[in-house]
Amino acid sequence: MKKLIINTTFFLIAITIVVGCKKDVADKYYNPEKAKDASPAGLFTAMLNNDRIAAKYWNVRTFLCQMPGVYAQTSYFANGNNSYQQSDSYSQNYWDDFYSTGGNGSGSMALYRAMQVKFSQLSTADQAIQQNIMQAAKVVLIEQAAKMVDLWGDIPYSETGSLETSNTIKNPKFDEQKALYASFISDLTAAAAYFKANPTNKDFTKADILLKGDVDKWARYANSLKLRLLMRTSKVDESNARTAVLAMLNSPATYPLVDGGNTGSYSPAASDILLQPLTNSTSDLSAAFTEGSWYATDYMLNTVMLKANDPRIPVIYDKYGRTVKVNGKDVFVPNKDYKAMPITFTSSEQETNYPDYAVLDSATFLFNQKLPGIVVTASEVNLLKAEAYERWGSTSDAKTAYDNALKQSVAFYYYLNNLNQGGGYVNLPAPEASLVDAWVNSSTATYTGSSQDKLTKIYTQKWAHLGVLQSMEAWSEYRRTGIPVLNFPSNGKLSGYETPPTRLIYPAKEKTLNAANYQAVQAKDTRKTKIFWQP
Repeated sequence: MKKLIINTTFFLIAITIVVGCKKDVADKYYNPEKAKDASPAGLFTAMLNNDRIAAKYWNVRTFLCQMPGVYAQTSYFANGNNSYQQSDSYSQNYWDDFYSTGGNGSGSMALYRAMQVKFSQLSTADQAIQQNIMQAAKVVLIEQAAKMVDLWGDIPYSETGSLETSNTIKNPKFDEQKALYASFISDLTAAAAYFKANPTNKDFTKADILLKGDVDKWARYANSLKLRLLMRTSKVDESNARTAVLAMLNSPATYPLVDGGNTGSYSPAASDILLQPLTNSTSDLSAAFTEGSWYATDYMLNTVMLKANDPRIPVIYDKYGRTVKVNGKDVFVPNKDYKAMPITFTSSEQETNYPDYAVLDSATFLFNQKLPGIVVTASEVNLLKAEAYERWGSTSDAKTAYDNALKQSVAFYYYLNNLNQGGGYVNLPAPEASLVDAWVNSSTATYTGSSQDKLTKIYTQKWAHLGVLQSMEAWSEYRRTGIPVLNFPSNGKLSGYETPPTRLIYPAKEKTLNAANYQAVQAKDTRKTKIFWQP
């Protein structure tokens, strides 16, 4: 198992330039790394071009697979003494990439504040044209800010960017997390209503490298993100969540969702919110995974998928194997079956035995240069709907949403696999309907049992669907529901790090540079303090 050795150099780059020279974009879009005139439209394109959303090495290797993926067991991890210890440098890097440009993200907050300034300087007529861009940017900002809350709790938000907005330097306060969620939900409601009531225009279409100015998709994106956040709060504020969620589900024309048309045979490309790679991007995730997170995870494969004869297995995993000598020649002998290393293996056992166990599929994950950044999928949305129906409505409606979600997850992962054309990789055809139906209707995944049994299946299948590429959402859902019930070996772990955290510790630079405001949240800054939505 390889160790990570990286040399990085960070440059301070002016927000209004956003320079990179990494890749080209077709003329129909603003170059996201060269916002020519720092207009709201150009800055919005740069905001969307976020390497913390796209399937990029740095985010997957240093963050998703090193922290949330480990804490949710959607990523394999070496069973060393510091497995559950937060990486201070990499969490600092993630924090910085939200607030400022020039790193491995887009600097969502910095770019949005710059957009606000530029928008305020426009004429009334131009503001009317650019308003949909500002509404879309708010949705994107909230999606990323909600993740920051889910990771840390209270975060600086309302007072950030004072230099850009008021030409003054003011260290921002930490906004209270529950109040932030309430503001996010309110803003998403307003944005979705705006997109329902207003048409697109050429400026929006040109700037929007995510959804090409499709206002119906933007309304669905905003509503689906709102549904995600409401359900996340539903274990601690059930009354308000129930009222708001049922209002949405009972009026689908008013609150359209990313639900794939409520059919299992949907098109991920047409329905889901996915950040597609730019035209000549040639990067893949091979190094990100083979440097430490290539191997199948125990509970995911051995308990959830294999026991149900899950049809997603062939496009999520490869059986792997060993190279042996046959007549003096190296011959690769694949393993007979899919199986994952037991979570109880020591690090030395992992090092010795890993060739005998499954790994992530090369065509789907490792060498897929067309792998998109995943924002919201129909399967996630239908699983959220299933939970809401099972808890507060009709179990038959819950079953319909759940069954659709499972079928959509199959379609989604086969879609990812088939994006990787050429290069000698085998693209698997969609499984026979009879195989998928057997999994949905007559396996351990089937929607049967008590109401709690059904909820457990909803939570487990959502965790499995989110998987390695959406490990932040998987960790949040695991902390919210406690499902699945995972085993985290504690033998030999460093004192104080015997189990995964429930939140990340604030980065060192924030504690130092924003010391006065940090004092207000210092008491909460422990690795076992719960995020407000945790029961």
